[in-house]
Amino acid sequence: MAFGAEELRVLRRALALALHPSTASDADVQDCLRLAGSVDEAVREAARLRAFLTADLARYRAALPGTAAGYLTLLEEVLGSGYQPGTDDLAALRALRGNPVAAALLDRCRALAEQAVRARLAGRCVPAAAPAPAAVPASRTRLLALPGGRGAEDPRPKPPAERPAPTPEHPRPVPTPAEVFPPKRRPAPPEDPAQHLEAG
Repeated sequence: MAFGAEELRVLRRALALALHPSTASDADVQDCLRLAGSVDEAVREAARLRAFLTADLARYRAALPGTAAGYLTLLEEVLGSGYQPGTDDLAALRALRGNPVAAALLDRCRALAEQAVRARLAGRCVPAAAPAPAAVPASRTRLLALPGGRGAEDPRPKPPAERPAPTPEHPRPVPTPAEVFPPKRRPAPPEDPAQHLEAG
């Protein structure tokens, strides 16, 4: 798998963010997610290609010895993609070991087969089978935990909670002018002096 200059830039930035995730911006997170999607697609495409080559190899092997040249070339190609040679391949190479290319491939396949047997005995892997389509690595979900990722909270501030509307109070009665300006008391009329004399 080869990376372009822009992909390498994003990859370096992603490694830096892994050490200091708090410095991630929204643009950095989106670039990392796009790169992760491209890598996942490349892995799936590689698995599809390997499955196609493995099926093609089986057809060439079934048509041996007439297809020896094509079989040896194809076998070398699929070994480079991670193919694990089986007993059918070892038997075919033994039958073709008079060919120098077949003899070299037989030694290589024997070494790979021995490594696989030792690994199975140690319990580190399962028996080799036809490769299944690759799944997206579970560790990819860690990207979602970066600030600004899809799993992060919305960075925009939440609107303040609405306060309940105040309950209207009963309006006070408007005072009348008579209450504001009470009428002035009239002074009592002066007494007549003649009345005092008559009373005396």
